[in-house]
Amino acid sequence: MTDLVTAANGDEGTAARAAKALRFCMVTTFYPPYNFGGDGIFVQRLAHALAGRGHEVTVVHCADAYRLGGGEEPTAKPVAPAGVTIHTLDSRAGLLSPLITHQLAIPGLKAKALHAILDGGDFDVIHFHNISLIGGPGVLSYGNAVKFYTAHEYWLLCPLSTLWQMRSHPCTRKRCVRCTLDAGRPPQWWRYTGVLERGLRHVDALLAPSRFAIARHADMGLEKDFTLLPNFLPRADESAGTRATPQERPFFLFAGRLEQTKGVQVLLEAFRRFDDADLLVVGTGPYEAALRKQAEG
Repeated sequence: MTDLVTAANGDEGTAARAAKALRFCMVTTFYPPYNFGGDGIFVQRLAHALAGRGHEVTVVHCADAYRLGGGEEPTAKPVAPAGVTIHTLDSRAGLLSPLITHQLAIPGLKAKALHAILDGGDFDVIHFHNISLIGGPGVLSYGNAVKFYTAHEYWLLCPLSTLWQMRSHPCTRKRCVRCTLDAGRPPQWWRYTGVLERGLRHVDALLAPSRFAIARHADMGLEKDFTLLPNFLPRADESAGTRATPQERPFFLFAGRLEQTKGVQVLLEAFRRFDDADLLVVGTGPYEAALRKQAEG
């Protein structure tokens, strides 16, 4: 990560500081326990890993967006280790705040708080993650630092972030208004303007977790250079030891939320024809019952 900072900034001062402690700010819609999936978990792991290496990390996320998505109120607030500071944005307007961001592509009611954090934090790096409901493209201009944007999904291309069309098949030709209405969400008319392009001009480096994701963005018309930054797991707790698996045969593991868009149904069909290893699926979600039925026998 510090190598990316040096490359993006391109000056000796930043190169010298990269060997020492840096000040990072993570801007993300979801962050545990106010999160639904992997993007929030990634940001938490990255924040903890950077803090564990002596850097200072500030995280800003939106509790209102989590509630808009139907999330249950967490019983515990976010736990921050030493070196990590968490700002949970919580507007008096409630669900109206993320709705304004969704429709107008601006921080809206969160603008004052975001300006105070990003402009006043003297950060070396501002790292944007899922900004769909915390600020939209408008937040990319906030702050004065080296700026990264990580595309955890396909929000830059797709209002639903999934490139999954009409809730049934992968998107190969954009029909965004029809698809968004089918999903029960209001269309984002700002996507037919230049607001996203203007916002990305403030970003020094675009990051993606896989070569497939980078190629998919290019295939769908986003002509931007991406840097590969794979997802990772934190180091195992050595005191926990190792656990034996009940599987005697070699196995492949899928762990994640069970939704149709994840493609586990494709894995199941593939493993019906592959006899050299087993497939273990760990997770829960709305597609679980269908997958269990498909996996019978």
